[in-house]
Order: sequence, then structure tokens, then C-alpha cells
Amino acid sequence: MAQKIYMVVVRTWGFRSLFQALVAVLVAGIIFATICFTKKNGMMIVEDIKISNKRSEEELILNKCNMFDGKWVFDNVSYPLYYENQCAYMSDQLACEKFGRKDLSYQNWRWQPHHCNLPRFNATALLERLRGKRLVFVGDSLNRGQWVSMVCLVESVIPPALKSMHNNGSLITFKALEYNATVEFYWAPLLVESNSDDPVNHRLPDRIVRAHAIEKHARYWTDADILVFNSYLWWKRPKMKILWGSFEGVDGIYKEVEMLRSYEMALKTWSDWLEIHVNRTKTQLFFVSMSPTHFWGDEWGNSEDQNCFNETKPITKEGYWGRGSNPKMMNIVKDTVDELKVRGLNVQILNITQISEYRKEGHPSIHRKQWDLLTKDQLSNPSSYSDCIHWCLPGVPDTWNELLYAYIFS
Repeated sequence: MAQKIYMVVVRTWGFRSLFQALVAVLVAGIIFATICFTKKNGMMIVEDIKISNKRSEEELILNKCNMFDGKWVFDNVSYPLYYENQCAYMSDQLACEKFGRKDLSYQNWRWQPHHCNLPRFNATALLERLRGKRLVFVGDSLNRGQWVSMVCLVESVIPPALKSMHNNGSLITFKALEYNATVEFYWAPLLVESNSDDPVNHRLPDRIVRAHAIEKHARYWTDADILVFNSYLWWKRPKMKILWGSFEGVDGIYKEVEMLRSYEMALKTWSDWLEIHVNRTKTQLFFVSMSPTHFWGDEWGNSEDQNCFNETKPITKEGYWGRGSNPKMMNIVKDTVDELKVRGLNVQILNITQISEYRKEGHPSIHRKQWDLLTKDQLSNPSSYSDCIHWCLPGVPDTWNELLYAYIFS
């Protein structure tokens, strides 16, 4: 009898031992899983902190550092960001090397802010950010030059079969097919309607503006995700002829208005349209400040009858400001943008004026396609037909786009 009882005790102990072992394994598994989860979660937290810190650094650069205050540094290691003859969509108006310019150092200058660094332009990252979106430049030939620069900056990373260019009147569209992204330019040199709205035949002696009408243009950019505007050069005349009415009608009222006042009227129309039609949760808005000209050599120590022709180096005097740039027009833009901000709409001004003032050597001068046959007098005096308005590419507009890139990613 004692033996039987003993055997029962042994069996009971074995069962309990097995049960305890299973519980121990289960507890160990739970502890191990907890440790792994904690470690993984900790790594995720660290990564989140890194991302957060990176975003904070970018915001700090934009909020605490004036990217438009700096100097040009010669850098033939990192620049140019692309080569003229390798950009499939280069414009003959801006292809200075193609049209005979031998000194190419204008391609090697890097803008260096005094207290920070511009982020390096990454074409793939920008295309990813633009996936399924529209980036639209709206304005005159200087804004078109910035658009060409942007296309050249991104198209090199896209295989030929996966990119296209389509011209539809005032709207030119570059498309990155794999990303379903477009980089577009819309010709509207005065932003509002005018008799200079034809993208080809727009050089008219009598310029007329419908300062209160913009819808004809705006319907092409209503659903854009990023809008980059400019308008300055075409306003540079003492007075503008304003039309109240339509170009087709016979009962329109015409009146000559002082330039600054007419510019203010046009920007008011532009800002009112933005306030009503822009999707504030979707669209980023930019206005590019005036692009300087270099027509008067006496401003940098040459004779007055000299201009940007044969210039090979930037101006080094900090704060240099040429008389071709109009601070009063810049103030009108600033006041308009400030008023929009009060109304809840943010437009970032890309203040490219000062940084571009230094670059007297960056213009095409005579090294571009000439649309009209040159006379003997012009050929004997190259300064007389030098283009000191637009910019060679690669060149200054690439820096404008580096600044734009920094804001897009902020």
C-alpha cells in the first residue's frame, strides 16, 4: 500500500514539474518579446527623433538664417550642376557656350549664405516630392529661364523614354512620366491680361493691360501644387495704358496710369484671385523678386557706354545695387504679400535681386541666338546688342532654384 502511494506522489510531482517548465518557457518568451519590441520601438523612436531633428534643422536654416545674405564663392568641383550640351531642353536664348562663349567660369560660382549652407540640390528627391503634382512657373522670359534651369536640373536623372515636352500655346509642359509629375511654364509677362500675351508675337510698341482681368491666364494654374510667379521687366516704362473693358469690344475705356500705380493694381488683382481660388492646404506659393540688369558699366568702374559685354568676373562689393533695380516695385510686392498673409495666405518671396546684382558676367551678352539680322553698326559695336537681361545656363537661375528647392522641402 505504501508503495502505491509513493508512486502516485512521484507521478504528481512529474506533472507539476512539466507544468512549471511550460510556464517558465512562456514567461521567458514574453520577456524576450517585450525586450525585442522595446528595442525596436526604441530604434523607431530614435529614427523619429533623427527625422524630427533633421526637419528642425531645415526649419532653423529657413527661420534663423537669411539665405539671401551671402557671397559668391568660386567652386569648379561642385558646379555646374549639369552641362549645357547634356540638357536636352536647353534654350538657344540661354546657351552661351553653344553660341561662342569661351570663358565658362560663370558656370562655377556657388552662392554661400553667411551663416548657413544651402541644401545640395537632389533631382531624384525633388521628383519624388513632385510625384503626382504640378510645379508651374508663371511670368515672363526671366521666369521661363528659371523654368528651363529647373528642367535641366531634373531631366538628367530620367531615362529618355520616360520624359516628354509638350507645347500648347502659352503653356509648355515637361513631364516625368514615371513620377506623373510636371514642371510647367505659362507665359503671362504682366500676370494680368494684356496685348502682350502671345508667347511669340508680343513685342508691341503700344502696351495695353487689363489690370482687373486675370482669369484667362489663371484657369491654367488653378490646380497647381507649387506656383512660382514673377513680373517686373515688362512694367519698366513711365506709364502703362490700362483698359477697362475687353480687347474685342468697342466701348472700352483707356487711360494712361503711372507705372507704380498700375503695377499695384495688377498685383491686387493677382492677390485677390489667389485668396479666392488657391487651395491653402495643398498649394505652395512663391513670388520671385526682380532680376537685375547690367547695362551701365560706370556702376562697377567701367565707362558708362560699357555694359555686361566681355565681363568675366562677379562684382565683389557687398551690398552693390545697380540703378536698373527698383526698390519701390519690390516694396509693392512685399506689401501685397504681407496683406495676403493677414488674410491667411502665405506667399514666400524668393529675393533673388541682391544675390544676382553681383553677377554682371552671368548674362548671355552676344552669346545667344539672334532672332533678328544684325546690322553692320551693331556688328562693329557688340555692346549695342548685348543681352544684359537674361542669364546663361548653367548659371545664376540654378541658384534661384536651389533656393526654391530649400523652401519646397522646408
